[in-house]
Amino acid sequence: MKAENEQRTGLLYGFGAYGMWGLVPLFWPLLKPSGAIEILAHRMVWSLGVVGILLLAMRRWGWIRELLRQPRKLGLTVLAASVISVNWGLYIWAVNNGAVVEASLGYFINPLVTIAIGVLVLGERLRRAQWAAVGIGVAAVVVLAVGYGRPPWISLVLAFSFAAYGLIKKKLNMGGVESLAAETALLFLPALGYLLWLGAQGRSSFATEGLGHGALLAATGLVTALPLVCFGAAAIRVPLSTLGLLQYLAPVFQFGLGVVYFHEAMPPERWAGFSLVWAALALLTWDALRTAGKTRARLEAARAARPATARETEPEPEPEPA
Repeated sequence: MKAENEQRTGLLYGFGAYGMWGLVPLFWPLLKPSGAIEILAHRMVWSLGVVGILLLAMRRWGWIRELLRQPRKLGLTVLAASVISVNWGLYIWAVNNGAVVEASLGYFINPLVTIAIGVLVLGERLRRAQWAAVGIGVAAVVVLAVGYGRPPWISLVLAFSFAAYGLIKKKLNMGGVESLAAETALLFLPALGYLLWLGAQGRSSFATEGLGHGALLAATGLVTALPLVCFGAAAIRVPLSTLGLLQYLAPVFQFGLGVVYFHEAMPPERWAGFSLVWAALALLTWDALRTAGKTRARLEAARAARPATARETEPEPEPEPA
């Protein structure tokens, strides 16, 4: 019963995390006339304040000394911070420049890019269904490039930057709050310096657009940290296969907002390209669920056979002396 409650709680956290990530395109336009780089800088500055409060509440500080003692790990953290800055900045720019649908495509194809990186960088072997999904994904990008009249570069940069970020995080092996704190701490001074420079140039919107606008810019810290906290809570409560399925919620919401709320154009060739992407993801999901089911069945069979084997190998009891 306790395990079921934990899993139910984990699902709620997962829906919360991916739901917030999916609905965030509604938030960035509220920050106009701030530009994408100014919003990104505020996001970095205020995120550090939020995660600092979380670390105070959790009393987790020992990792800082350990990180500073490992130059390689610190270098990877700098690289992760740089890559996620590109991802965040481009996503904000895309939403505020009428490219929500193209941005959502980036997160749809991200699992396919992650698989490709696993093969090219980590030397992982793919099953036939995974190869087929990657092939369909490549075909989808070609179709969309024809439809857009150019490669869908926003989607590709978002997908590759987030996949690279995931690879770096895998090598770092740090907790979600700790890694976000480290990354935002490294970005804090450059971001603050940029905001101070904007203010000195008279180009900052933080103080000139009213108190409400300033509060919205400060809220970027919560918008960044809250989904991550929910994601961390979900990750320890639900199976990885379930979490993998939940990740599609965010781009589904983003795509729906782009088409229905922002009224972005979807000509037939874009529908064709997106349909190919969805077919690839459906194939990938089917293969993952089938493989997980087979693995679970083998484990259960091994667990069921273990007591019988143990009984068969037990030594016969010696006869008691007369």
